[in-house]
Amino acid sequence: MADNADATGIQLSEPTESAEAAPAVAETVSAAEDYLGDEVDAAPAQSPRSGVRLAIAVGLVTMVALAGLAGWLGCRAYQSHQTQHQRALFVAVARQGALDLTTIDYNEADADVQRILNSTTGSFYDDFSKRSQPFVDVVKQARSKSEGTVTEAALESEQGDTAQVLVAVTVKTSNAGAQEQAPRLWRMRIGVQRVGDGAKVSNVEFVP
Repeated sequence: MADNADATGIQLSEPTESAEAAPAVAETVSAAEDYLGDEVDAAPAQSPRSGVRLAIAVGLVTMVALAGLAGWLGCRAYQSHQTQHQRALFVAVARQGALDLTTIDYNEADADVQRILNSTTGSFYDDFSKRSQPFVDVVKQARSKSEGTVTEAALESEQGDTAQVLVAVTVKTSNAGAQEQAPRLWRMRIGVQRVGDGAKVSNVEFVP
Protein backbone atom coordinates (compact mmCIF):
# COMPACT_ATOMS: atom_id res chain seq x y z
CA MET A 1 0.00 0.00 0.00
CA ALA A 2 2.88 2.24 0.77
CA ASP A 3 4.23 1.75 -2.72
CA ASN A 4 0.85 2.55 -4.15
CA ALA A 5 0.61 5.60 -2.01
CA ASP A 6 4.07 6.73 -3.08
CA ALA A 7 3.19 6.08 -6.63
CA THR A 8 -0.05 7.87 -6.20
CA GLY A 9 1.75 10.69 -4.55
CA ILE A 10 4.16 10.97 -7.41
CA GLN A 11 1.33 10.91 -9.90
CA LEU A 12 -0.49 13.64 -7.99
CA SER A 13 2.60 15.82 -7.52
CA GLU A 14 3.52 16.00 -11.24
CA PRO A 15 0.29 17.69 -12.36
CA THR A 16 0.67 20.15 -9.52
CA GLU A 17 4.10 21.36 -10.77
CA SER A 18 2.76 21.61 -14.37
CA ALA A 19 -0.19 23.61 -13.23
CA GLU A 20 2.07 26.03 -11.36
CA ALA A 21 4.32 26.47 -14.44
CA ALA A 22 1.43 27.09 -16.84
CA PRO A 23 0.80 30.73 -15.81
CA ALA A 24 4.49 31.58 -16.29
CA VAL A 25 4.49 30.08 -19.77
CA ALA A 26 1.29 31.88 -20.60
CA GLU A 27 2.79 35.14 -19.41
CA THR A 28 5.88 34.57 -21.54
CA VAL A 29 3.78 33.76 -24.60
CA SER A 30 1.62 36.79 -23.96
CA ALA A 31 4.67 39.01 -23.63
CA ALA A 32 6.10 37.62 -26.83
CA GLU A 33 2.82 38.20 -28.61
CA ASP A 34 2.69 41.76 -27.30
CA TYR A 35 6.29 42.39 -28.47
CA LEU A 36 5.63 40.94 -31.89
CA GLY A 37 2.43 42.88 -32.07
CA ASP A 38 4.31 46.11 -31.32
CA GLU A 39 6.89 45.36 -34.01
CA VAL A 40 4.20 44.62 -36.57
CA ASP A 41 2.36 47.79 -35.65
CA ALA A 42 5.58 49.82 -35.76
CA ALA A 43 6.69 48.62 -39.21
CA PRO A 44 3.79 50.16 -41.14
CA ALA A 45 4.15 53.36 -39.13
CA GLN A 46 7.68 53.91 -40.45
CA SER A 47 6.78 53.23 -44.06
CA PRO A 48 4.78 56.45 -44.70
CA ARG A 49 7.55 58.56 -43.14
CA SER A 50 10.13 56.89 -45.37
CA GLY A 51 7.91 57.53 -48.39
CA VAL A 52 7.56 61.20 -47.45
CA ARG A 53 11.33 61.59 -47.06
CA LEU A 54 11.88 59.92 -50.43
CA ALA A 55 9.31 62.15 -52.08
CA ILE A 56 10.93 65.26 -50.58
CA ALA A 57 14.38 64.14 -51.76
CA VAL A 58 13.12 63.46 -55.27
CA GLY A 59 11.34 66.82 -55.29
CA LEU A 60 14.49 68.67 -54.23
CA VAL A 61 16.59 66.90 -56.85
CA THR A 62 14.00 67.72 -59.50
CA MET A 63 13.89 71.37 -58.43
CA VAL A 64 17.68 71.65 -58.55
CA ALA A 65 17.78 70.00 -61.97
CA LEU A 66 15.06 72.29 -63.32
CA ALA A 67 16.79 75.35 -61.87
CA GLY A 68 20.05 74.32 -63.52
CA LEU A 69 18.31 73.71 -66.83
CA ALA A 70 16.52 77.05 -66.64
CA GLY A 71 19.80 78.80 -65.87
CA TRP A 72 21.55 77.08 -68.78
CA LEU A 73 18.74 77.92 -71.18
CA GLY A 74 18.70 81.49 -69.94
CA CYS A 75 22.45 81.79 -70.46
CA ARG A 76 22.20 80.36 -73.98
CA ALA A 77 19.32 82.69 -74.81
CA TYR A 78 21.30 85.68 -73.52
CA GLN A 79 24.38 84.69 -75.52
CA SER A 80 22.28 84.20 -78.63
CA HIS A 81 20.67 87.60 -78.13
CA GLN A 82 24.06 89.24 -77.66
CA THR A 83 25.42 87.57 -80.79
CA GLN A 84 22.45 88.66 -82.89
CA HIS A 85 22.69 92.18 -81.47
CA GLN A 86 26.39 92.43 -82.34
CA ARG A 87 25.84 91.15 -85.88
CA ALA A 88 23.03 93.62 -86.42
CA LEU A 89 25.28 96.38 -85.09
CA PHE A 90 28.09 95.44 -87.50
CA VAL A 91 25.76 95.48 -90.50
CA ALA A 92 24.12 98.76 -89.45
CA VAL A 93 27.50 100.48 -89.00
CA ALA A 94 28.70 99.21 -92.38
CA ARG A 95 25.52 100.44 -94.09
CA GLN A 96 25.89 103.88 -92.52
CA GLY A 97 29.57 103.97 -93.37
CA ALA A 98 28.80 103.23 -97.02
CA LEU A 99 26.21 106.02 -97.07
CA ASP A 100 28.62 108.50 -95.47
CA LEU A 101 31.35 107.69 -97.99
CA THR A 102 29.07 108.02 -101.01
CA THR A 103 26.92 110.97 -99.96
CA ILE A 104 28.92 114.18 -100.29
CA ASP A 105 27.59 117.65 -101.06
CA TYR A 106 30.10 120.39 -101.89
CA ASN A 107 27.96 122.83 -99.90
CA GLU A 108 28.49 120.73 -96.77
CA ALA A 109 31.72 119.01 -97.65
CA ASP A 110 33.50 119.85 -94.39
CA ALA A 111 30.66 118.47 -92.27
CA ASP A 112 30.30 115.41 -94.51
CA VAL A 113 34.00 114.58 -94.21
CA GLN A 114 33.97 115.13 -90.47
CA ARG A 115 31.05 112.71 -90.20
CA ILE A 116 33.15 110.10 -92.00
CA LEU A 117 36.06 110.68 -89.62
CA ASN A 118 33.78 110.38 -86.60
CA SER A 119 32.57 106.95 -87.75
CA THR A 120 35.96 105.40 -88.59
CA THR A 121 38.88 104.01 -86.61
CA GLY A 122 42.31 102.47 -86.97
CA SER A 123 44.42 102.75 -90.10
CA PHE A 124 41.45 103.79 -92.23
CA TYR A 125 40.88 106.80 -90.00
CA ASP A 126 44.56 107.72 -90.19
CA ASP A 127 44.67 107.49 -93.99
CA PHE A 128 41.41 109.33 -94.56
CA SER A 129 42.26 112.11 -92.13
CA LYS A 130 45.48 112.80 -94.04
CA ARG A 131 43.60 113.03 -97.36
CA SER A 132 40.47 114.73 -96.07
CA GLN A 133 41.42 118.33 -96.81
CA PRO A 134 42.59 117.70 -100.42
CA PHE A 135 39.37 115.71 -100.93
CA VAL A 136 37.25 118.58 -99.65
CA ASP A 137 39.06 121.02 -101.92
CA VAL A 138 38.41 118.86 -105.00
CA VAL A 139 34.73 118.44 -104.16
CA LYS A 140 34.23 122.16 -103.68
CA GLN A 141 36.13 123.05 -106.81
CA ALA A 142 34.13 120.64 -108.93
CA ARG A 143 30.89 121.62 -107.18
CA SER A 144 30.27 117.92 -106.89
CA LYS A 145 27.31 116.19 -105.35
CA SER A 146 26.92 112.47 -104.80
CA GLU A 147 24.11 110.55 -103.18
CA GLY A 148 24.40 106.91 -102.17
CA THR A 149 21.59 104.42 -101.60
CA VAL A 150 22.30 101.06 -100.01
CA THR A 151 20.57 98.31 -101.94
CA GLU A 152 21.94 95.33 -100.05
CA ALA A 153 24.10 94.58 -97.01
CA ALA A 154 25.10 91.28 -95.46
CA LEU A 155 27.56 90.00 -92.91
CA GLU A 156 30.36 88.16 -94.71
CA SER A 157 32.45 87.05 -91.74
CA GLU A 158 32.85 87.71 -88.03
CA GLN A 159 35.70 87.13 -85.63
CA GLY A 160 35.45 88.35 -82.08
CA ASP A 161 35.01 92.14 -82.09
CA THR A 162 35.57 92.54 -85.84
CA ALA A 163 33.57 91.71 -88.94
CA GLN A 164 33.53 92.01 -92.72
CA VAL A 165 30.32 93.28 -94.30
CA LEU A 166 29.49 93.32 -98.00
CA VAL A 167 27.50 96.37 -99.04
CA ALA A 168 26.02 97.21 -102.44
CA VAL A 169 25.42 100.91 -103.07
CA THR A 170 23.84 102.78 -105.95
CA VAL A 171 25.51 106.20 -106.35
CA LYS A 172 24.18 109.22 -108.23
CA THR A 173 26.81 111.86 -109.00
CA SER A 174 26.56 115.33 -110.49
CA ASN A 175 29.17 118.01 -111.24
CA ALA A 176 28.72 121.65 -112.19
CA GLY A 177 28.68 122.11 -115.96
CA ALA A 178 28.60 118.35 -116.65
CA GLN A 179 25.77 116.24 -118.00
CA GLU A 180 23.80 114.17 -115.56
CA GLN A 181 25.48 110.85 -115.07
CA ALA A 182 23.78 107.48 -114.88
CA PRO A 183 23.73 105.90 -111.42
CA ARG A 184 26.63 103.58 -110.73
CA LEU A 185 26.59 100.43 -108.66
CA TRP A 186 29.43 100.03 -106.18
CA ARG A 187 30.14 96.96 -104.11
CA MET A 188 32.27 97.44 -101.04
CA ARG A 189 33.73 95.19 -98.39
CA ILE A 190 33.64 97.21 -95.21
CA GLY A 191 35.59 96.17 -92.13
CA VAL A 192 33.90 96.96 -88.84
CA GLN A 193 35.46 96.94 -85.40
CA ARG A 194 33.73 97.14 -82.06
CA VAL A 195 34.75 100.23 -80.08
CA GLY A 196 33.34 100.55 -76.58
CA ASP A 197 29.57 100.07 -76.68
CA GLY A 198 29.43 100.75 -80.42
CA ALA A 199 31.40 100.01 -83.57
CA LYS A 200 33.24 101.91 -86.28
CA VAL A 201 34.45 101.38 -89.83
CA SER A 202 38.03 100.11 -89.82
CA ASN A 203 38.61 99.41 -93.53
CA VAL A 204 36.98 99.89 -96.93
CA GLU A 205 37.77 98.22 -100.23
CA PHE A 206 35.91 97.98 -103.50
CA VAL A 207 35.10 94.52 -104.84
CA PRO A 208 33.93 93.41 -108.29
